[in-house]
Amino acid sequence: MDQPNFLDEHRMLHTRRHFFSRSATGIGAAALAAMMGKDSFAEPASSTPSLNARPNGILDQYHTPPKAKRVIYLFQSGAPSQQELFDHKPELQKHEGEELSKFVEMNQRVTGMTAGQSSFPLAGSRYKFERHGECGMELGSELLPKISSLADDICLIRSMHTEAINHDPAITFFQTGHQLPGRPSIGSWLHYGLGSANENLPTFIAMVSRGTGRPNCQPLYDRLWGSGFLPSTHAGVKLMSVGDPVLYLGNPDGIDSSARRRMLDDLAKLNQENLDEFGDPEINTRIQQYELAYRMQTSVPELIDFSDEPQHVLDAYGPDVMQRGSYAYNCLLARRLAERDVRFIQLFHMGWDQHVTLPKQLPGQCRDVDQATAALVNDLKQRGLLEDTLVVWGGEFGRTSYCQGELTAETYGRDHHPRCFSLWMAGAGIKPGMTYGATDEMCYNITENPVHVHDLHATMLHLMGIDHEKLTYRFQGRYFRLTDVHGHVVKDILS
Repeated sequence: MDQPNFLDEHRMLHTRRHFFSRSATGIGAAALAAMMGKDSFAEPASSTPSLNARPNGILDQYHTPPKAKRVIYLFQSGAPSQQELFDHKPELQKHEGEELSKFVEMNQRVTGMTAGQSSFPLAGSRYKFERHGECGMELGSELLPKISSLADDICLIRSMHTEAINHDPAITFFQTGHQLPGRPSIGSWLHYGLGSANENLPTFIAMVSRGTGRPNCQPLYDRLWGSGFLPSTHAGVKLMSVGDPVLYLGNPDGIDSSARRRMLDDLAKLNQENLDEFGDPEINTRIQQYELAYRMQTSVPELIDFSDEPQHVLDAYGPDVMQRGSYAYNCLLARRLAERDVRFIQLFHMGWDQHVTLPKQLPGQCRDVDQATAALVNDLKQRGLLEDTLVVWGGEFGRTSYCQGELTAETYGRDHHPRCFSLWMAGAGIKPGMTYGATDEMCYNITENPVHVHDLHATMLHLMGIDHEKLTYRFQGRYFRLTDVHGHVVKDILS
């Protein structure tokens, strides 16, 4: 595959330009003019290596007509327990306390937290499952009653699987398609391939909230919404929960809007001179980000002003909706961002990591998200936005069916389990009221229709109109893509 690369060409031009511009004779300038033509310091005509892309990264044509205009990804950091919420296993209750090895060949890699256990007793769920909707989807309604009411709107995948067994590499894998840091996040890939649909707001916005389940859990790093080796203009922008929503959004004391505009104009001229001389795309990023920040001084305050929301809408999202930085607040903000055509909206909610006291921690964590999640989906649906918005809800892996630590009548815990877990999707192009994939009676292995992380990514890109095999970027001598050399679109779940 011999595709052009915008950044690589800029680097080559940078080297030639710098050499010739520093040459003591006029030969360099003449040679450069001959090579480059009249506009010798303009951006090259060839674009980024997206399929049929123009220099701004926007695809000239879609691989397939897009079903989704935007994505709202509700990432549940820490790994929700599928046995309590989405994948009912009565046999676990029936055989509680018995060794898992009696029922399956335990060839799973285990974490350091349970590697020293001499016993792996099965732990059944303490919570009820019921069938919901016309589709009869079986869900853990005792913990997630509001989400359970969405049964006819969602596609529940019970056969997700991944490779990483610890949180950071597993979360990194879900966001970037690779366990090691350094690659672009999925939102950055979409920004790179499709460009922006709103010039006054970032194309990719991330928000973080902390749950009550296990509040002191593992951290989340900014690289999870970073651009990796793509130009940094494609990185996500994190909305802060305290202070300015975006760092340094307000003008300094004594500086009004007109003074800020004059300063930015002068700064843009200086940056443009550097860009003309060196051709570094990061200088162009700097120019664009200064301009976006200026426009956001008007758009962001309006975005976070909920005074125009009817009381019944605020009530639907729950009592925490006006608490800035809460999951409910971020869900309502996600709907407002969707209305403003932000392409990729990512909510990270921390606390889903119930290792030893699951009955104490999990109910509160579920209360954090249940009402607001259902309100978001229903709000999108009522406004006609769900038909072109893809909603994804899930964590980085699943939980074990054996107990971590002591198993008693009152308490139990679950370790990490990447072999099988659940995730649900709703909205644009997704078959509603569908359950896809299955696991064995011990929730240890997948028995039907496995879906890998790369398959999920391929399907998400497909719904946005992108062939995951064609959206590539050349870096360090090879072409990279979000799905690496893997991934298949899960066509069975597409409407």
